Amino acid sequence: MEVSAVLRGTRLSAQKGRLVADQIRGLRVEKALDILAFSPKKGAGIIKKVLESAIANAEHNEGADIDALKVKTILVDQGSVLKRFTARAKGRGNRGRY
Repeated sequence: MEVSAVLRGTRLSAQKGRLVADQIRGLRVEKALDILAFSPKKGAGIIKKVLESAIANAEHNEGADIDALKVKTILVDQGSVLKRFTARAKGRGNRGRY
């Protein structure tokens, strides 16, 4: 049985999110939550909420035992880029991605 949870549109770079995801990949859920709770990184709090959502999905939809759950796969991909502009001379603007 595989259960998933998806989070989209988060303001976090993929590289920073992958640093946290690599720490919990393959671990039991209880140990993964402990690691995320005491990690100082911003991505830890975000990934912890997604993991708790996946646990709730497993318990509610599948009737799974929480103690037997394990993080099988975790993916962090790049999200959408905010397109902004920089003011230039004579009322013009240049597009930039930040």
